[in-house]
Amino acid sequence: NNNTTDYALKFTQYSNQNKKCLQNVVKCCLQILLFQFPLKECVVIENWVRPLLSKLGNKGGVIHIRCNQVVEMLEGGFIAPYNFKREARSCLFALNYVNADDCVSQMSQLRRAATLPAAEQASMIAAIVLSRQSRVSFDTSWLEDLYEKIVMETTGNKITPLVVNPGRILLTCSRLYFQPYNNAEPWPVLKIKLSSITRVVKRRFLLRHVGLELYCPDEYSLKHLFLTFKNKEDRDTLYTEILKQSALSLEDTGQENMTLLWQNGVISNYDYLLYLNSLADRSFNDLTQYPVFPWVIADYTSTQLDLTNPSVYRDLSKSVGALNEERLQKLKQRYDEMSEPKFLYGSHYSTPGFVLYYLVRKMPQYMLCLQNGRFDNPDRMFNSISDTWRNITTNSSDFKELVPQFYDTETKGDFLCNIQHLDFGVRQDGTKVGDVELPPWAEDHCGFVQTLREALESDFVSQHIHEWIDLVFGYKQQGEEAIKANNVFYYLTYEGSVDLDSIKDLNEKYCLEVQIMEFGQIPKQIFVQPHPSRHSLSVSMPLIEKSCWNTNKAASGELSSDKRDSAGEDSHRKLRTQTIGQQWSRSMSSLELIAEHKLHKDAVTAVCISKDSKSVFSVSLDSLLKMYSLEEKRQLRSINISHMALSSCYLMEDGKTIVVGSWDNYVYKYNIEYGKVLENTMAHDDAVTDICWNNDVLVTASSDSSAKVWHYGPHQSLRMHSTADLLAELDHEAGVSCVTLDSSNTLLVSGTTDGHINIWNLSSFSLIDNFPIHTALVTDVAFSPDSSTVASCSTDQTLKVLDIKTGTQLFSKDAGEELRCLCWDGSTVFTGGERGNIMVWDLTKAQLLNTISGHIGPVICIDVSEDGSLVVTGGEDKKISVWKTS
Repeated sequence: NNNTTDYALKFTQYSNQNKKCLQNVVKCCLQILLFQFPLKECVVIENWVRPLLSKLGNKGGVIHIRCNQVVEMLEGGFIAPYNFKREARSCLFALNYVNADDCVSQMSQLRRAATLPAAEQASMIAAIVLSRQSRVSFDTSWLEDLYEKIVMETTGNKITPLVVNPGRILLTCSRLYFQPYNNAEPWPVLKIKLSSITRVVKRRFLLRHVGLELYCPDEYSLKHLFLTFKNKEDRDTLYTEILKQSALSLEDTGQENMTLLWQNGVISNYDYLLYLNSLADRSFNDLTQYPVFPWVIADYTSTQLDLTNPSVYRDLSKSVGALNEERLQKLKQRYDEMSEPKFLYGSHYSTPGFVLYYLVRKMPQYMLCLQNGRFDNPDRMFNSISDTWRNITTNSSDFKELVPQFYDTETKGDFLCNIQHLDFGVRQDGTKVGDVELPPWAEDHCGFVQTLREALESDFVSQHIHEWIDLVFGYKQQGEEAIKANNVFYYLTYEGSVDLDSIKDLNEKYCLEVQIMEFGQIPKQIFVQPHPSRHSLSVSMPLIEKSCWNTNKAASGELSSDKRDSAGEDSHRKLRTQTIGQQWSRSMSSLELIAEHKLHKDAVTAVCISKDSKSVFSVSLDSLLKMYSLEEKRQLRSINISHMALSSCYLMEDGKTIVVGSWDNYVYKYNIEYGKVLENTMAHDDAVTDICWNNDVLVTASSDSSAKVWHYGPHQSLRMHSTADLLAELDHEAGVSCVTLDSSNTLLVSGTTDGHINIWNLSSFSLIDNFPIHTALVTDVAFSPDSSTVASCSTDQTLKVLDIKTGTQLFSKDAGEELRCLCWDGSTVFTGGERGNIMVWDLTKAQLLNTISGHIGPVICIDVSEDGSLVVTGGEDKKISVWKTS
C-alpha cells in the first residue's frame, strides 16, 4: 500500500495490546522492494554451482544473474517512479519449487530475443511462448464438480488495463474456467458459474473482432471478464457454445430498447452514453478502447455557473478540433495540401495516454507501466481543469474528450485528488503537483463532478447530445459525412483500415499494432442514420442529489402536452388519442372483463367504440355489421352489408356514420340513424384490407398493392372516378395490410404483407421512406401523439417502435406469439396475440406490464374508449369482449 501509516493506524485500533506485532508489520512494509533486471542488460544468466559448505540451494538449485542495470520499484511499498541504477550487480536466486536448469534455459532464450529489433523480438518471444503453452493443457483437477461435462477447451487472453495474460479456457456444462499460464493472477484458476453470468457480449480488440466480455452481478468479486482469442472463429465458437448451455440464464436487460428509454427520460444521459460506449466495444478493461464522454461545459473561468444559460455549454454538434474556428481553418488548409490518406486531426480524442492523463492520481501504477517507470513532466500533467480546456481548444495537436469519471458522482471526484500523496514532481513555478486545480465556480472536487453531471443531464445537453453521438458513434463518424462535419482522424484509427492478419512483414505488422494500441481507435459505428433527439419532458429529470446519482431515481417522464400537434383540435382521432394518452399513463396493467357476447357467426375482424362509450360496432368475416348497446346489454342492429367478408370499420365524427371495408373491393357507408346503407363504391381492384378516417380524409388499403386517399366527409358521397374525391393512389411493392393517419393529416403510415413500413407525405403524396423492419405480414400500425414515432406489430411475433425522422428502431420485443392488432397512446400499448392473449406494454419504460387471456384463438382487433376506461376486443372465436381498465 502507498501509505503504510494508514494501515498502521487501522491496525492499532484492533491491536493496541500487541505493539510489537504492529512494529513488525510496519517494518515488513518498509522493507518491500522489487528488482527488475532488463534482459538485454544481463551479462550472465547461469546455474550457480554452490560451494561445498554453502547452505544455499539445497532444493531446486540457484540461479546467478549479473546485470549492468537494475531497476528498483515499490520501495517500502510506495508507488513512485522507478529507480534506474546503472551499475553492475550480481544476484543469487535460490529456487524452492522449480528446477534451475529449466529456468536458465528459458531465460537465456528470452535474453537472446531481447537483443533483436522490436518486430523480430516479438516474433521470437511469440514462438517461445507458443512452444511452452502447447505443452500445457487444462488441469482438470481444478474442476469444481467431477461430474461436470467438458464442452470445449481453447486458448485465449484475459484482458485488464495494459495487461494481456494468456491461459487455457475450459467450458463445462455448468462453469467457465480460465487457467493462466503463469502465477501472476491472484488465483491459480478462475471459476465462473454459468448461472451467475448475466450478459455475454462480443467485443472488438485492437480493431479486430476477437473479444468476448462476460458480466456477473455486482455482488460478485469479478464483475466482468474480458477475453480475447486468436481469431474471430475461435471467439464465435465459444460464444455459441456458452449460449447453448442450459445452466446459463441471461437476464433480459432490454438493452435493445435503450434508445427509447433514453428518449422517454427513463434513463439518464450518463447511462445512455455508457450503453453506447459498451455497444461500440469500449470497455473499462481496455485502456485502448476506454469509454469516451464529451466535454459539455465550456466556461471554466466564471465564479458562478448558470446551467440554464446556453452560452456556458460546448457546441455538441462539433468535434473538439472544430470548436476553435481559427485553429480549424489552419488544420483544413493542411488537410487540403495533404496527400492521401488525408486527416484533419493527427491525434485522437481517446488513447491510453489520454485516459491515464486524467486518471493518473487514481491509477498511478498504470502510468508507470505505460511510460517505462516514469510519470509525465510535472508541467505537462493534468494540473488544472481550465488549463486543460484551454489547451484542447487552442493547441494544434490536442483534441481529447473526457472519461466517464468526470460525471460519475459515486466516486465524488476522487480521481482529481492526490489522495495517496504521490510525488509527481515540482512544476517550473515551484509548486508541487497535487490535486487538480478546479474552476472558480466549483466548491470542491465532489461539487465539481456533481455540477458536471447536472450539466450533462440539463435540458440543453439533452436536446443536443444526439449531435455529439452522430460524431462519435453515428453517421458523421466516417465517410463523406465525417468530412463535411470536420471529423476526420488518421486512417489507422478506423476499423477495417488495415487487415493485420494478412500482413506478413514482421516489422510492418508490429509497427501497425503499436500504433493502433497507442494512438487511438474510433468506436465501432453504431448508427448509419442521424440519431433521434430526446423528447422534451413535461416533468424534467431530477438533478443529482447531494450524496450521489442513483439511476433508479430517474423520472419516467412523458411527452409534454405542448409538443403534441395542435392542428385539427376537432379531430375525433386526435381527441381520442390525447385523452387516452392522459388516462393510460395512470394504470393500465390489469383488465376486468365486464361483458362478453358471441354476436357473429365467424371471426370478428374490426371493432370500434362510440364517442359516448355506450355502443360497440363490429364487423366480421360473416359479412355482418353489428351494433351492441353496452347500457342495455343487447344487440341493437345487425346489417348484412355485403355478400363477402368485412375487413374493417370506422365511426365518423358525427357518431352516426360508419365506413366499412369489404373483401368484395367495395367501401360502404352505413347510417345508424336511418338504419341503412347509404352508398357503396368499388374502391380497389382487390379486397379492401383496412380503412382509416380523419378530418374528412379517408384512406383505404387493399391487397392490390395500393392505398388510396379520398376527400370524404359524413355528408359526402364517394365517387371513384371523381378527381375531387380521389386525392391520390399510393403504390406499394406488396399488398397493403394496414394504414393509419396522423392527427394532422400530414403523414400516413402503411404496413405491407412483406413486412415493410412506409411513411407517406400527404402534402405531396410522396413516399418519405420505406423501412423493412418486419420479416412477415404487418398486421397493425399506429402513430404516437406527436407523430414522431410509429408502433407496428406483425405475424413475425414482434412489436416495434420506429423513429420516423431518423429511421432508428427504438423498441423491438418478441412477444412469443403472432401479434394481430394494437392500440397505442404513445406510452401504453395493447396488443392482441395469436394465442388469445391481450398484452399490455409500457413503452415509456420498454416493458411488458401484463398478459391477460382474452379469447380462445387469435385476438384480431382492439379499440379503446376516449376516456381510456373501456377496452373492446374481437377474436376468431366470434366473440366481442368488453374490459374495464384499472
